[in-house]
Amino acid sequence: MIVSVKKGTDEAQIQNLIEWLKSLGLDIHRSDGQYDTILGLVGDTSHVDMDLISGLNIVSNVARISEPYKNANRKFHPDDTVIDVCGYKIGGGNFQFIAGPCSVESPEQICSIARDIKAAGANLLRGGAFKPRTSPYAFQGMRDEGLKLLETAKKETGTPIVTEIMDLSHLPLFENVDVIQVGARNMQNFELLKELGKTDKPILLKRGLAATMEELLMSAEYIMAGGNSKVMLCERGIRTFEHYTRNTMDISAIALLKEKTHLPIIADPSHAAGMARMVRPLALAAVAAGADGIMIEVHNDPAHALCDGPQALRPEEFARVVKEANAIREIMTKF
Repeated sequence: MIVSVKKGTDEAQIQNLIEWLKSLGLDIHRSDGQYDTILGLVGDTSHVDMDLISGLNIVSNVARISEPYKNANRKFHPDDTVIDVCGYKIGGGNFQFIAGPCSVESPEQICSIARDIKAAGANLLRGGAFKPRTSPYAFQGMRDEGLKLLETAKKETGTPIVTEIMDLSHLPLFENVDVIQVGARNMQNFELLKELGKTDKPILLKRGLAATMEELLMSAEYIMAGGNSKVMLCERGIRTFEHYTRNTMDISAIALLKEKTHLPIIADPSHAAGMARMVRPLALAAVAAGADGIMIEVHNDPAHALCDGPQALRPEEFARVVKEANAIREIMTKF
């Protein structure tokens, strides 16, 4: 249930209303917008008298909602959430490029790519230290050594680090990571999500291989219910019957999620298609659909990459995507 409080209402009256609602056994999520204050009632609202609340002079509207996610719901939080990552903002009209290799391979490789992507216009460096692979015999990443190399690249270039956590036991190793990524396979690892909810780090939550948008939002709810509101959602393609691409990029999810939630939406065209030549058109489509950021795999030698080389762009190809994406954004802001 949401309660809209009229603009200009005295703060003491708002606090009295909040305390009364809390006395009914409810948790209150407050959002102060430009035109009114929204109170989200979280808990069992079946016993709450809507007519009694709507009859209060300070209340303009009362409505029940059916969606099971409360903290991530735009109805409770009409203004876009803006997440600050080391001074770089994402959401609310702020757009960021996140780029880097699928996996960290060496000091020379990660530092070289970090310099290239920064020169092209990316402000955040992605790179896998722990790699989830379908085959147990495939390269699994450099693990904690890979994290150290990411930190080295950050010190050299100033680009904040985005990297994936695989297991709850690894969390202490992520102290110097700026954005913790939860991969598609871990989207419903609820114990991990609960613990990430206790941190104060931004979380990049990827949509599962066959997850609905509501399931993605409910996973975000797990993190936010723990107290961490710094959540970004990532559309990275879903598994369908189509076999010409690695996954199917759900462009419609970007537009629809912008309606359903206030959280920033990031698009990952690299994992969606699984082939470098498809990354550019999918990235530009995601920008036009309203994404708050694009995450792209970039490698200086894709042919010899230890992981996902066929979907990685070369630095010069990435620079072209940045230029064209910025041109589309400029056009979109005129409408």
